[in-house]
Amino acid sequence: MTIVPIRKIGDPALRQVAEPVTTFDAQLGKLVKNLRQTLAASGGAGLAAPQIGVGLRVFAINPALPGNDGKLDHLVNPGVEFPDEEEQDGPEGCLSIPGIYLDTKRRMNVVARGMTKHGDPVQVVGSGLLARCIQHENDHLDGVLFIDRRDKANQDRIIATLRAADWSGARVEVSPH
Repeated sequence: MTIVPIRKIGDPALRQVAEPVTTFDAQLGKLVKNLRQTLAASGGAGLAAPQIGVGLRVFAINPALPGNDGKLDHLVNPGVEFPDEEEQDGPEGCLSIPGIYLDTKRRMNVVARGMTKHGDPVQVVGSGLLARCIQHENDHLDGVLFIDRRDKANQDRIIATLRAADWSGARVEVSPH
C-alpha cells in the first residue's frame, strides 16, 4: 500500500494548473492507485493529483459518496458541465487545509466527462455531495482552493487564521485564478 503525503496550503503545487494526461500507461495506473490509497487512508471525499505533488489532470473520488453507488473512483482529464442553474450551500473542507470547514456555494447538479486510467471514456451525473466533490476536485486541477470562493473579507480572515496554524509554515495566498 502506498500512501503519499498530502500537500498543504502554501505549497506551490496546489496553485499550478495541471496538465492533461496524454499517456495512459502503468505510470498513470500507479498514480491512480496512489490517489485511491491515500484518499482511503485520509477518510476524505476526494483527492486530486496536485494535492500529492503531481501536476496532471487526475482525481480520485470516494466510491461510497451518496449518489455515486461505487461508479466513480477516479477521473482523468475531466470536463465539468452544469445541466441547470440550481445551487447548494453547505460545509466544505479540504485535505490540503486541515481543520477548516466553511459553507461554500456550489452547483447542485453536475455532469462530469473524462476517461478512466485505461483511456476509456466515462460520464458521471451527480447531485448534492457528489456534485460538490467533483467540483472541488476539478478546482484543484485549475489551481483553485475552496477558500478562493469566499468574498474578500472572509478570505483575509481565513488567510490570517491559516498563517497562524502550527502546521502551515508556508506563505498562504489567494489564487490568482
